Amino acid sequence: MSNTNELYQEIILDHNKNPRNYHKIENPTCSQEGFNPLCGDHLHLYLKLEDGIIRDISFEGNGCAISKSSASLMTSVLKGKTVNEADELFEKFHKLVTSSMDEEQQIEELGKLAVFSGVREFPARVKCASLAWHTLRAALDNKDKIVTTE
Repeated sequence: MSNTNELYQEIILDHNKNPRNYHKIENPTCSQEGFNPLCGDHLHLYLKLEDGIIRDISFEGNGCAISKSSASLMTSVLKGKTVNEADELFEKFHKLVTSSMDEEQQIEELGKLAVFSGVREFPARVKCASLAWHTLRAALDNKDKIVTTE
């Protein structure tokens, strides 16, 4: 295993064991529930938006290491970002886990989120990594239905 892969694995395991922003925000501006029936991942995402900026974001739930660490990293990266920046990161993350990107480009554009680059080699795990992101998009769009990866 390469040093990069080992580092990526360590980051994913750390965020799974010690998830950041793992709590319920009181009086969120918007929230959304997400579910991956294939893996059993289930999360609830909470956001506080102010003037188009994500002032606070958190999640609760349970799931596999990839799902939980993806939600943890996503919430860490998005605090303080605008909704437009969140949309741009969603698109870049989706491209990262579903198609090939240049390694150098990934690190530059996605920072720590690049740890999920290897997920594209395991199609069933793409849904695990992207659940929090699809849940975010639904929350920002004020969708009423539970987000599912089916």
